Amino acid sequence: MSFQAYLDTIEDKTGMTPRALLEVARERGFEGPETKIAPLAAWLKDDYGVGRGHAMALLHVIKNGAGISGKHVGSPGTHRDASATLWLDGKATNPNS
Repeated sequence: MSFQAYLDTIEDKTGMTPRALLEVARERGFEGPETKIAPLAAWLKDDYGVGRGHAMALLHVIKNGAGISGKHVGSPGTHRDASATLWLDGKATNPNS
């Protein structure tokens, strides 16, 4: 599964774009590099049924922003991403889809 696909699945489960969910996360105190996975994953699981792997994808964005490694950009295979910048404004508006 690509990094973007994790965020798209989070959108399906929560009904919110990744950017909107990030705002809710900030309101709950999940912001910046000091954010820990355990409380973030517990919140996402309890409130939205989101699993740990998907929580890890959101944690990456909380800590590092929308940029990801270019390792899988344009490569073949299941982990391929179209861009080294994650689209946070909803899969329906993603120009890379």
